[in-house]
Amino acid sequence: MPLLKKEAPPSGASHKPGAQGSELARSFGMSHKGHVRQVNEDSYLDLPQKGLWVVADGMGGHEAGDVASQLIVESLRQAPLNGSLSDRLNEIEDVLDRVNRSLLERGRAQAQGDPSAAAGRQSVIGSTIALLALEDKQVGVVMWAGDSRVYRLRRGGLLEQVSSDHSQIATYLKQGLITPEEAKTHPERHIITRAVGSQEDLFLEADLCELASGERFLLCSDGLTRHLSDAEIGQLLGEGTPQEACQKLIDLTLSRGAKDNVTTLVVEIA
Repeated sequence: MPLLKKEAPPSGASHKPGAQGSELARSFGMSHKGHVRQVNEDSYLDLPQKGLWVVADGMGGHEAGDVASQLIVESLRQAPLNGSLSDRLNEIEDVLDRVNRSLLERGRAQAQGDPSAAAGRQSVIGSTIALLALEDKQVGVVMWAGDSRVYRLRRGGLLEQVSSDHSQIATYLKQGLITPEEAKTHPERHIITRAVGSQEDLFLEADLCELASGERFLLCSDGLTRHLSDAEIGQLLGEGTPQEACQKLIDLTLSRGAKDNVTTLVVEIA
């Protein structure tokens, strides 16, 4: 399985926040390039009318990670996504499979056009993905690949990390090879092991969720979780409206240096 490292990008686009609402949920998303990166390689999709929310964190640096995350978001935005949740999930998987193949082809073409590239080398133009899709107010599905996360804040204030990181550090932690404190400064902390555009077959992990009115989901890039603890995320996620929660999460990240792009997307079940 390929190992991918996120690198600082030289160019790209930023994202403006937007508020959305529907019978299923109300939501708000924000993205900021941070204080170090010159480009925002994060993208997000806020489509409550279709019961779909996505955060994508591009990778590849000068190899156009912003292109990867934007392609994911725009491809899903343009998809019809009709029918039952099962039908929509099948369509989402088909869309992401096509994006995966497209990114692999772009990577091969870029490597062939690079005279400094080693023979047989393939450039990686890829992106993580964290996705929430709702059937109704009772049932939803979380899907992901990479280290962008999905959190769930239950009405009693209990925060759960629904997703599990696909990263080298997560593997080491699971095997007991390093401690959580060591993970913060480990030289391989930026390496992820699964993403859209990283390998021929796309593998998405998924979790079915039974929902309750008033609980919240947070989809975020690792630019947030590098700077905030789960306890801090849980506290801020429950404060005010989804827009206010997003703003507080972004503001605290920026106050701590924001060494990476940071994206937050808060979804409150109606």
